[in-house]
Amino acid sequence: NSCLLIKYMFPKAHAVAYAMNAVRVGWYKVHEPAAYYAVYFSCRCDAYDIETMLQGKVAIYNRLKEIEDRIAAGEKVTKREEDLVLVLEIALEMYLRGYHFNNICIDKSQASNFIIDPDDEFGIIPSFTSVDGLGKAVADSIVEQRENQSFISKEDLQKRTAINNTQMAFLERMGVLDHLEEENQLSLF
Repeated sequence: NSCLLIKYMFPKAHAVAYAMNAVRVGWYKVHEPAAYYAVYFSCRCDAYDIETMLQGKVAIYNRLKEIEDRIAAGEKVTKREEDLVLVLEIALEMYLRGYHFNNICIDKSQASNFIIDPDDEFGIIPSFTSVDGLGKAVADSIVEQRENQSFISKEDLQKRTAINNTQMAFLERMGVLDHLEEENQLSLF
C-alpha cells in the first residue's frame, strides 16, 4: 500500500550507479592520485586562490583557517570564500600526500584543465582559467596562439591573444612570464 502512495521510489539501479561511481572515484584517489587531483580541480571547482595554492601547505592551511575562523565568528564571508573552503581542503590534502602545484606555464598549461606535469610526476599544472578574471575565451586564445607559434615576448603575447593588462600584471607577478622578453625587438648591446 505504501508503494502505491509514493510517486517516485529511488530505484535500486540508481543506488547501485551512485555506489559504483563512489568506488571508481575512490580507486583513482588511492591508485592514481595525480590524475584524481588534476580532474578534481578541473571539473569540481569554480573558485580558486591560485596564489595561495602555489605557496604550499602552510599558506593553504593559514588561508583556510582564516576563512573558517571568520565563519565561526559569525562574520560575513563572500560566496567565493565559502566555495574556497572545500577547494583549499582538497589542495591541503593533496600537499599532505606529497603532491604539489607547479606554476602556471605559458608553454604547458591548458585553457581550463589542470594537467599532470610531464616533467614532474608529483606536480599538477594549473589551467589558465584558475587565474581570477581570466575567462575561457582568453584562455582559449592563449592556447590557440601558442599552438600556432611560440610567444617571443610579453608584447607578442598581448598582441596575439585577448589577454588584458590586469591579467598580464598578475601573470608577471606570479613569475609565469619571466622567460619572455618585454618587447619583440632584440637588443644587440
